[in-house]
Amino acid sequence: MSVATTPETACPVHGGPDQRKSARLAAGGGTIAPDISTATFDQARAVLRSGHTSQAGFLAEQVGRISKPMRQPILYLEGEAHRVQRSATARFFTPRVVTTRYRDLMVRLSDDLVGGFRKKKRARLDDLSLELAVAVAGDIVGLNTNDIRGLSKRLDAFFTGGFEKTSGKWAAIKRIVHSQVRVFAFYYRDVVPAIRARKKARQDDVISHLIDEGYTGREILTECLVYGAAGMATTREFIVMAAWHMLEREELRTAFLAADESGKIALLEELLRLEPVVGFLFRRMKADLPGDDASIKAGEAVAIDVRAANTDEAAFGACPHAVEPGRKVSAKYGNAGLSFGDGEHRCPGAQVALYETCLFLERLLATPGLKLERAPDIKWNRLVTGYELRNAVITCD
Repeated sequence: MSVATTPETACPVHGGPDQRKSARLAAGGGTIAPDISTATFDQARAVLRSGHTSQAGFLAEQVGRISKPMRQPILYLEGEAHRVQRSATARFFTPRVVTTRYRDLMVRLSDDLVGGFRKKKRARLDDLSLELAVAVAGDIVGLNTNDIRGLSKRLDAFFTGGFEKTSGKWAAIKRIVHSQVRVFAFYYRDVVPAIRARKKARQDDVISHLIDEGYTGREILTECLVYGAAGMATTREFIVMAAWHMLEREELRTAFLAADESGKIALLEELLRLEPVVGFLFRRMKADLPGDDASIKAGEAVAIDVRAANTDEAAFGACPHAVEPGRKVSAKYGNAGLSFGDGEHRCPGAQVALYETCLFLERLLATPGLKLERAPDIKWNRLVTGYELRNAVITCD
């Protein structure tokens, strides 16, 4: 469905304006039924930092039951095993690497994409954002970036939709078959050639690192799918969401373009706080949550409600459901709240996502006569537990 611009509503809980576009969809939930959900920022962060949990979302528990012989992707690892792998891949996401090596790539890609749009004067914004996100993440991971459109289509087919609840045996079988076909296409068209190339000539990327560690092709495929979800699918959605807000509210667009780079990043973090791409994170408790909150018990599946945490007045002040450029937030909470997670599984690519969004949008939003001709269709993806934005059409003079 296409979501048209609607008059601003008032938040029924906090009062004040409610400028969220995606919150009503969050009732779609995820791929597991939690026993309990967090309510406040502090409670959510306590679960993420407790050290007494295991991953339960993004099919972690389902995969764990059927794939014991193979190494688990970094997203599913816990404790020392996770810390070792996180440390080994940290060099791909350091601030210095992001602002030097990847920045140049982001600038070139953004210039090419926006330049192409200006010539054609019409484009789907979600297609542009997908190409950008796939190219940047593909370079980091080590996937072939000579066929960005093909790689984009294959990843888009895998991550977009297809995880809705189904009724009936044959519907479930059909979904599994379609999913496997997409995975095999990605594996043989993208992952296998990348592995072969890096065995001949090692590169400074994630796939080369995994080969060094003795990962099998299947294990590398799983890691690539995880990076695909984390680095491509989510960034794509946020670029469209941030542009949607700023194209409908000229004062936000003006404030963004007038700000220096740190100011632009801060405004993007405020938008991400309000519209986190991943609405829920899921954990299984290995022990009772320590501290004052004794309501979360060992064995329970917990839904960390990122949206509730990010609109907690105790953390973010008055009118938490509104975009407020220059909002004063304690460093204790961070401008984006829990939108990148927290604890040992906090998203390592947070800076990558913010910088590529910033560099692309500062070029796009400066385009003369830029207009949002068609607001995006908005749906909920139960695998990512986040929104999908499609068919957003932009035009320019």
